[in-house]
Amino acid sequence: MAKNPLYTGFYRLDLADRFRLLKETTNQDAHALHHLEASIGNQMIENYLFNYELPFGIAPNFTINHKDYLIPLAIEEPSVIAALSNAAKLVDSITTSYGQRLITGQIIFANLDIQVEGRKIIQDHQEELLALAKEASPSMVSRGGGPTEIWSKQVNQAGDNFFTVYLSFNPCDAMGANAINTVLENLAPRLTELLGQAPLMSILSNYSEQALATAEVVIPVERLATDSLKGQIVAEKIVVATSYANLDIYRATTHNKGIMNGIDGLALATGNDWRAIEAASHAYASRKGSYRAMSEWQLDGSDLKGRLSLPLPVATVGGTLSIQPQAQWALSLLGQPSASQLAEIMVAVGLIQNLAALKALVTEGIQKGHMRMQARSLALQVGASVEELPELVDYLIKQSFMNRQKAHEGLELIRKL
Repeated sequence: MAKNPLYTGFYRLDLADRFRLLKETTNQDAHALHHLEASIGNQMIENYLFNYELPFGIAPNFTINHKDYLIPLAIEEPSVIAALSNAAKLVDSITTSYGQRLITGQIIFANLDIQVEGRKIIQDHQEELLALAKEASPSMVSRGGGPTEIWSKQVNQAGDNFFTVYLSFNPCDAMGANAINTVLENLAPRLTELLGQAPLMSILSNYSEQALATAEVVIPVERLATDSLKGQIVAEKIVVATSYANLDIYRATTHNKGIMNGIDGLALATGNDWRAIEAASHAYASRKGSYRAMSEWQLDGSDLKGRLSLPLPVATVGGTLSIQPQAQWALSLLGQPSASQLAEIMVAVGLIQNLAALKALVTEGIQKGHMRMQARSLALQVGASVEELPELVDYLIKQSFMNRQKAHEGLELIRKL
């Protein structure tokens, strides 16, 4: 369970010392980091005004497949990075794996008259259609990716009749949305000829179940012990809490939101489409017909075993991430991973974030770990200066409860001294 001792107490360092340590240990120079220029931002979106910023931090103590990582996170929520870093200390190494680097596109026909015959037509013309699809994506094919398979399916329910042609596509290290959409729209005219009807729409699906990233951990239960609870008891409570999340959609939603705290923070830091990741992850949590916990926890003797599998459509090249300086810096901090490697790092972060949340919930409660960060946030909201912050935070923590009024009162007291 040995972690890099240089990062012990990293949170206590001032910014200059944090930058110095990063430079010494990773050769990453945060001082040299350029921000997104307005001229570039104006080309990225419509009606551009200015850049919106989030705090950017790192979570140390991560060992994934026996390789150490500093995890970059762009997130505004207090305590997430602290909880993630502390939970990572409990794990020797997170084991990860990845499925196939594939995304799926759909060409959808509504009320097609020849649905049964349509499946045979697609099957008979499969090679022709696949060749046509590859012609529409020469650069991706040249890199070893591109279209891989075409098939069809009838979707009929309650009077709605649909016929869908599916395309599997390997986007290499890109997300591939524009590439696959181009292929789909190029296939549509030929399918119109073959089926005698124009499609309703041609579009990629963000549900990429073949691109599953999986993380697994084994934790000796004694590491979970608190001042008042034995590790075995804590482990049992984590298992029971997860079981409940599989039965109650209210709890499942918050259980999974905690997982996405880490995943979204890393997705934002690396310039990835967190909306696509969220959509795919929550769809996967509903694949069995009801919305369930994304993670699995079980006891195996004196070990707590955790597992998380999610479809993570991430990228490390292409799109806007290639022109976003902070995203490029984050990818460099991670060692320039491939898209599949980034997905594995991301799912590992999600699992450890879940461990952190569950351990807190079944022991001391979630609020205790949030108190100092909440106090700091309130102090900033009422206008405390950097110099006034420590004293006002200490004042708020001593109160029976804290809110903006208490923060105002405390700040007035401090300024009268």
